[in-house]
Amino acid sequence: MTGQNSNNGFNRRDFLKAGGMSALAITLGSTGVIGLGSKAFADATDNPTSGFGGYGDLVPDPNGILDLPKGFHYKIISREGNLMTDGTNIPGAFDGMAAFEGPKNTTILVRNHELSAGPAFGSNPYDANAQGGTTALVVGANREVIKEYVTSSGTIRNCAGGATPWGTWLTCEETRSATHGYVFEVDPQQPENELSKTPIKEMGRFSHEACAIDPSTGYVYLTEDSSPSYLYRFIPNDLSQKPGSLQKGGKLYAAAIEAVTDPSASTFKTGQTFKLVWKELDPHLCREDAKAQNCIEFSRLEGAFFQEGVFWFDDTSAGDKKLGRVYRYVPHTNTLELFYEGNDAREMEYPDNICCTPWGDLWYAEDGSGQDRIMGITPEGKVYPFAANRLSGSELCGPIFSPDGNTLFVNIQSPGKTFAIWGPFQRRNSARAREMSYAAPANLAPQVSEKVAKAAEAQGMSVLEAAAFERHGVKMI
Repeated sequence: MTGQNSNNGFNRRDFLKAGGMSALAITLGSTGVIGLGSKAFADATDNPTSGFGGYGDLVPDPNGILDLPKGFHYKIISREGNLMTDGTNIPGAFDGMAAFEGPKNTTILVRNHELSAGPAFGSNPYDANAQGGTTALVVGANREVIKEYVTSSGTIRNCAGGATPWGTWLTCEETRSATHGYVFEVDPQQPENELSKTPIKEMGRFSHEACAIDPSTGYVYLTEDSSPSYLYRFIPNDLSQKPGSLQKGGKLYAAAIEAVTDPSASTFKTGQTFKLVWKELDPHLCREDAKAQNCIEFSRLEGAFFQEGVFWFDDTSAGDKKLGRVYRYVPHTNTLELFYEGNDAREMEYPDNICCTPWGDLWYAEDGSGQDRIMGITPEGKVYPFAANRLSGSELCGPIFSPDGNTLFVNIQSPGKTFAIWGPFQRRNSARAREMSYAAPANLAPQVSEKVAKAAEAQGMSVLEAAAFERHGVKMI
């Protein structure tokens, strides 16, 4: 099924102009490679009046645990193996998290545990012989844990997931065994209820990684941790956006790129254009269907986050240097863009979980072979470090901000630790977050040839969109 454009006459070129892309010059260097942006725009990252650009160098932690910039502090609020307030030992393999507003200025964290076979740790498991699941922490304004308890159990390899606009957590199984490989909905305020053990089967059986929901439509976008992997979209039958609505079924699709004939072709516009389309799948054989229908094959998809009308996701081992890529999908224009392609391990090395900060930057946690960090990207194109794991070679995972934006919560996966981090964070900035939705920093823009850039212009495409298509085998010239 071809993705629908709900612009009602507002075309892609108009959207890019309205978003500010027309203000960016297209410059051609001596290498014959196109990059977006003017020099003034690129240099703005060093101008303190132009926008925020990171927090400076990391300070080595004297405790040998977590390096942070000057002025920031952390507290370990939960440790693997300790007792929760419900009397259960805290399971290990900490991973993805969500943060919800709780009563009396509290934050309710929901945390995944990426465990496999073994006895379930909860009292109402989906599978008594599966050791994965989720726990919750109620954290006070003083960053002390008030309550910690099991919210779901009996699942396998709960890696990441996504928060819903209605206050629940979609926990994803990173497996594809006979009775596993599904998404489950967890309500932290109704722990271990029947909803938490009911797989959303029509959302697909595959090695799920993360998901994010477009609050304007209720559509769910999902990534797959497999190689190759596909980008999925689930359209629920029930779009009421409330607990249990996703369990009422829907249709699953995967993204593809197809050439189409443009009837409005002229001497100024090519007759052959390319568009992103969504192919309907059998949710029980979704990988097979996606491959048979020539859907886009990514290297290995990981994190997902939705903010200000844009779905962000990353491909952890993609690119010429296999350091990773960050993609941006705009549902309003049905536009897939390659936002950033890592070419320097000092700036990106295997991006995994991602989130957007309250002031509009994009953050990604790394899962590489060396020291893993949390890195940030500004709308102006500055890449900066925020945290580094000094304790172990384990990944940092699950970064998420409290609803008030004053505290970052993040995990070290093993040995499992959950941190609360605070300091001079920027204030919430919705305008900056919207800017990130259309920014195309010159120094981050992926390189394309002059011919491809001209072909993109002829088709009304941005260079970022052309780069995404070109990286996935589209011959536009």
